[in-house]
Amino acid sequence: MIRRHELSDAEWELLEPLLPRPTKGRPRLDDRTVLNGIVWKFRTGVAWRDVPPRYGSWATLHTRFRRWAGDGTFDLMLRAAQAKADAAGDIDWLVSVDSTIVRAHQHAAGARKGGPRTRRSVARGAG
Repeated sequence: MIRRHELSDAEWELLEPLLPRPTKGRPRLDDRTVLNGIVWKFRTGVAWRDVPPRYGSWATLHTRFRRWAGDGTFDLMLRAAQAKADAAGDIDWLVSVDSTIVRAHQHAAGARKGGPRTRRSVARGAG
C-alpha cells in the first residue's frame, strides 16, 4: 500500500538507479524506505525527529539526506525527472518576468542614507 507523501512505483523505478550503492559495510536500511521518509519530512514540513518510525531512525534519514545532498544525488534525480517530463512534453520551459512588479527598497541597492553624495557636499565637508 502506498501512503500519502510516498513515492509511487513509477517514481521509484526512475530514482532507484540514481542512488549511490555502498560497496562495503554493514547492512543498511532500504533506500526506498529512507527516501520515502525524506520525502514525507519535506512534504509535511515536520522536524527530523518527528518523522514516523516506519521510515527508520530520524538520524539515519538525516544522515542519508545530507550525504545525498552533498554528493549531488538529488541534483541528478532532479535532472532525470526533468528530462523524463520534458521528453513527455509535460514541461513548458517558457518563463516570463514582468519587471513592473519587481520592487526593491532604495536601501536594498546600497543607496546612501541622506541621499546621494555629490562633489559639492564632499568639498564642503558634509556627509
